[in-house]
Amino acid sequence: MRKDVLLVDGYNIIGAWGELRQMKEERLANARDRLIERLAEYKAYTGWRVIIVFDAHLIAGIEKKKLKHDIEVVYTRENETADERIEKLVIKMASRSVQVHVATSDLTEQWVIFAHGALRKSARELEIEMDEIDKKISLRVKNFQEKRPFSKIALTDEVAEIFEKWRRGMK
Repeated sequence: MRKDVLLVDGYNIIGAWGELRQMKEERLANARDRLIERLAEYKAYTGWRVIIVFDAHLIAGIEKKKLKHDIEVVYTRENETADERIEKLVIKMASRSVQVHVATSDLTEQWVIFAHGALRKSARELEIEMDEIDKKISLRVKNFQEKRPFSKIALTDEVAEIFEKWRRGMK
């Protein structure tokens, strides 16, 4: 069974998406958090492993990895670019059993990772794909709410009233 991995050049995507670019002007951390949240939704929908790489030049200091919303977040070490780290990850991961997709709008990086067997997604392609996923999720939730299966268990009026109070947060 083939596994899919999405590697994301974080600051490249933030600079390419209007919503995130505007958030970055106000506060960079908010733009990073919003991107991670969107990628968590993408991961939940596709089942892919998602790794987002941020350049150390905007976050001073050391190499750091952490898990946030089930997304692997990597800050490169000083003097290492996200492109360099992504290239290393592609070389390490690309195989017959792992298909690596790289989301970036950096044309040079796209050619480099493509040469190592990864597939590219431009920032715009990823944004469109994520917007479509958001629409599909919203439609599923709406359809579920409209066609919600009702319990076949017969409840007395007294028990139904207690459940309704609990649902509303009442005692």
